[in-house]
Amino acid sequence: MKITLLSNEFPPYVYGGAGVHVEYLSKALASQPGADNLVDVLCFGDQKVASGNLTARGVKPDFSLPAQNPQFAKLMDTMVRNVMMSGAATATDIVHCHTWYTHFGGCILRNLFRIPLVLTTHSLEPHRPWKVEQLGNAYHVSTWLERTAYQNADGVVAVSESMRRDVRELYGVPDERIRVIPNGIDPEEYHPTPDPALLGAYGIDPALPFVLFVGRITRQKGVLHLINAIRHLRQGTQVVLCAGAPDTPEIGEEMKRKVEAARKDSSHPIIWIPQMLPKREIISLYTHASVFICPSVYEPFGIINLEAMACETPVVASAVGGIPEVVVPGETGILVPFDARGSDDFEPVDAEKFSRDLAAGANALLDDAALRTSMGKKARKRVEDHFAWTQVAKRTHQFYEELIRNHARP
Repeated sequence: MKITLLSNEFPPYVYGGAGVHVEYLSKALASQPGADNLVDVLCFGDQKVASGNLTARGVKPDFSLPAQNPQFAKLMDTMVRNVMMSGAATATDIVHCHTWYTHFGGCILRNLFRIPLVLTTHSLEPHRPWKVEQLGNAYHVSTWLERTAYQNADGVVAVSESMRRDVRELYGVPDERIRVIPNGIDPEEYHPTPDPALLGAYGIDPALPFVLFVGRITRQKGVLHLINAIRHLRQGTQVVLCAGAPDTPEIGEEMKRKVEAARKDSSHPIIWIPQMLPKREIISLYTHASVFICPSVYEPFGIINLEAMACETPVVASAVGGIPEVVVPGETGILVPFDARGSDDFEPVDAEKFSRDLAAGANALLDDAALRTSMGKKARKRVEDHFAWTQVAKRTHQFYEELIRNHARP
């Protein structure tokens, strides 16, 4: 089978869960035993990859695009790259798009080649209203593009049952066109990997426990709520924030102010690492962390929790989206209730209570070393049993085969 994947992100330019998904899914499909798949990834950038049955080609316009204001520039660039992808694609059996950044190109290829179009729901624009800060009115265009693609897609992969409900309710996609196939992880790559020297390099005291956050500086990831929770953590706890790539300069500045205030208001050492770290370093930080905290206000799946769990680190996470399908409360971590203001407002009704609950969950684990160890072992076992990329690729390939058969019928 010839498979074409369209993605904004692909190594070395990966900044979120969708990029991680495409990186590992493409490899797993290309190496799937007995399938003889040819996988071609078209992505944003200058990538040139040829490895066995996997190729990846970046697209990047070599000219400046006009835009009415700077907030619209990203949209205009995206549209041009989608047209370039459509022209660069070769004959294929199926096209599979990841995030709104590639939906326009997928719709074009569906009609050019008369092939099935598949979309994976990594997130949905109506549930990310804070993107208006980043895109301005271009956010309404991205939402329109997404809606149009879902209404034309032959198949939809929902990464969680929560996302199945959302795509059905927001865009009217019937259940028969949706398959729930979770994100995955490579447990051979993500496993306990101690590196005490790395802690020293970042100023982390190996003698003190620390809670860890990994993610972009964005409203979605809830990092500002975590910073508000720091003063409620038990004494003697370090806080390590691997937080970079702010959505806007404004939220980046807000993050700086919050961290500075937290340092003044508490005695907790706060180590903020503002750049995206190499994977091997992130794996070691997961390994050494006493608790991983995921305070997201919106999370279709939460692949970041799998990464921590694979490294035998228990998780404290907000009970939103697909996270309850990953973290088993009382077994692999603790879920914190999240009461949103409304369907289009993902801020908590009581932000102070949410922050206190995050801290309480972390404190419960920090106070019980035996519980942390037990949860960490069970977390690793859950990853191995349910979230391997080989299984994700197998189920995705079966969905492709079904869609291609149905598409060929008169």
